[in-house]
Amino acid sequence: MTVALDRTAVDRLYADLAAAGLMPLWTQPPSLMPDSPAPAARPHVWRWADLLPLAARAGELVPVGKGGERRAMALANPGLGGQPYATPTLWAAIQYLGPREVATCHRHTQTAFRFVVEGEGVWTNVDGDPVAMRRGDLLLTPGWSWHEHHNTTDHPMAWLDGLDIPLVRQLDAGFFELGPEELATRATPLRSRSERLWAHPGLRPVAFPDQPNSPLAAYRFAHTGEALAAQLELEAEGHPATVEPGHAAVRFSNPTTGDDALMTLRLEMHRLRPGARTAVRRTCGSAVWQVFSGQARAHLEGRAVELRTGDLVAVPSWCPFSVEAASQVDLFCFSDAPVYEKLGLSRSSPE
Repeated sequence: MTVALDRTAVDRLYADLAAAGLMPLWTQPPSLMPDSPAPAARPHVWRWADLLPLAARAGELVPVGKGGERRAMALANPGLGGQPYATPTLWAAIQYLGPREVATCHRHTQTAFRFVVEGEGVWTNVDGDPVAMRRGDLLLTPGWSWHEHHNTTDHPMAWLDGLDIPLVRQLDAGFFELGPEELATRATPLRSRSERLWAHPGLRPVAFPDQPNSPLAAYRFAHTGEALAAQLELEAEGHPATVEPGHAAVRFSNPTTGDDALMTLRLEMHRLRPGARTAVRRTCGSAVWQVFSGQARAHLEGRAVELRTGDLVAVPSWCPFSVEAASQVDLFCFSDAPVYEKLGLSRSSPE
């Protein structure tokens, strides 16, 4: 039977609930607990051919000291209401350093990395350890590490910065501190101290305990490219070595634990043979992909998008995604997967 409601009493209840800072669950929209993720972020592509000239203009017009002592231009996802985020948990930006410029020292609780699509000549000093930045290299800056950059050449250099800024902000865990204006060192060694200590495959120094983030500051493309090539060569010889036919992939790991190199960010490199295509998958959690070399076609929610070297793609949570190689293509990817796995929220599904 239907019970007649006392509308006056119900309205008074709602008013008293609001006054007490309460919201009844039965009045909330289904989006509070959806059947599957319904992200506000949209699949989106940023063209390197557009980004680099804009970064160069910023280099001419804006001093490097603006914006936390960095000249960085964040990718703003069109679905996130003007926030400077590539996805709700991931920050991606193009950082540009002009000839002989210095980006002075600072540190923050946000975890960061640099990935170099082209160029060289910049050194990043991480806790006083000078690390060369070259094409294809992945450079790590774990949270609360002092870091600074200096360009030793007469030409500019740009690279991709990736951080967990949106995640840390949502958790109200952000701290930031400026350091000295003078560089810790202007040394430019071919190999950083961390590489001399940690970059020996299968060997770890006994003197050091496990560390939550990788103590290795640089993962060189010479090693990454060789590992990807070996997978495809072994596949051609009939040995199971690839993720799927024509698709080689490596994950950058912490040599002290074997886990992800950074606690909150997963970092990977993928190589596809010409004509190879990854399976279409949905993943709980978001990612940003960048074409390092070659040409490819991304499939995002059934929409095909042509990609060239340097182009960046935001893949929101639960968005159907795959990549098809037009030529041999190398792709760098970073995601928030470690966070989802640690929270027991990781899920994926073939489309």
